[in-house]
Amino acid sequence: MAPRPTEVEAEAPPPHGSSAPLKKPPAGLRKLAAAGIVVAGLALLVAIYALGLTPTQVTDRDYIQYWAAGRQLAHHANPYDVAAIFALEQQAGMQADDPKVSVSPPVALELALPLGWMSAKPGLIVWLVCEMAAVLISIWLLWRLCGRPDTRLHLLGLAFAPVVACQMAGQIGAFFLLCLALFLALHDSRPWLAGAVLMPFALKPHLFVPFAIALLIWCLVRRKLAIAAGAACALAASCAASLAVDPHAWAQYWGLTSSISMTGWQVPTVAGALRHWIDPSARWIGFLPEAAGCAWAAWYAWKRRNRWDWMRDGQLVMLVSIACAPYSWISDQCVLLAAALAVLLTARSRFPLFLFLLIDSAMLAELFLLPKMTSNWFVWTAPAWLAWYLYATRGKRMPISSAPAG
Repeated sequence: MAPRPTEVEAEAPPPHGSSAPLKKPPAGLRKLAAAGIVVAGLALLVAIYALGLTPTQVTDRDYIQYWAAGRQLAHHANPYDVAAIFALEQQAGMQADDPKVSVSPPVALELALPLGWMSAKPGLIVWLVCEMAAVLISIWLLWRLCGRPDTRLHLLGLAFAPVVACQMAGQIGAFFLLCLALFLALHDSRPWLAGAVLMPFALKPHLFVPFAIALLIWCLVRRKLAIAAGAACALAASCAASLAVDPHAWAQYWGLTSSISMTGWQVPTVAGALRHWIDPSARWIGFLPEAAGCAWAAWYAWKRRNRWDWMRDGQLVMLVSIACAPYSWISDQCVLLAAALAVLLTARSRFPLFLFLLIDSAMLAELFLLPKMTSNWFVWTAPAWLAWYLYATRGKRMPISSAPAG
């Protein structure tokens, strides 16, 4: 029998070059290090924007319309006054001949008000950092909802073409993504709050009509009325805040919408292409895909009412909502990152990842090669994501946890 090692020998460190496993640092220390990396990254982002952005680059982004509206509100003026908005944008350095005016309904004007307290460039830096923070939080929440897989595939979300487009344009799609991620994390544990976080969807309601129909049917069937109540109360409170900021907001908004034709815009959507091919003068054609999407969403939600899963079925309805929208831009597809990560983090093969990279690379190439994001070359993008999702989830139930992320 071999001699038993002494206590000193037993506690001695392993010899140099041994394969003994290294002890992991405490979880709290790892979280602190991760937080430090995120903060350092955002600080670097601020420095890059502060040193690199020119007035033309600031005013070329869609963000400038939200800043100008906030500036008008800060001076108790009309946030939908096209002439006044254009004058502010030109003062900030805009060289384009057409003004950028927000056509979102006045349901959350109070959110634009803080931008009016800053000049255009600092406001843009704050805006872009908030967008990036929203994307990072969303990715983290979705990773947790997918069971915290031991992979780094969720970091592909930072290279998701609509996310990149949102940063380039300064649009609000990143905030929609955060709203959806929070809803998915909270709908079981905190239904009232889950409904409330969907309030920003009212800024672009045309994007989410089929999704809203499916949500309403699910709330009624499952008796989750707290979600509907939370959404209604949040919307009412936000509208009240908007009226407190601008008592004439709705009259000013109707004045704007009566003077312009949103359905006459050139938009890279299926609805826009359908109207262009059939009859460009028939505006009603642009609403046919959304009408079909609403009918399908109602049928699908009712059919799956007893086995509905928001991480699978809800994502499919969101994909259809975006694909059928009468008008939208590539930055609005940010909200589809939830569906993309749900597939990538749970797929049992690498082929969906290959197809994702193929579609995303093509979109990124168009973003950097085409002069405008309104180009008709983007028409294929939303249908492509829908087709990819249907292929990746065909006949399978993804092993996704719907537990709260908290």
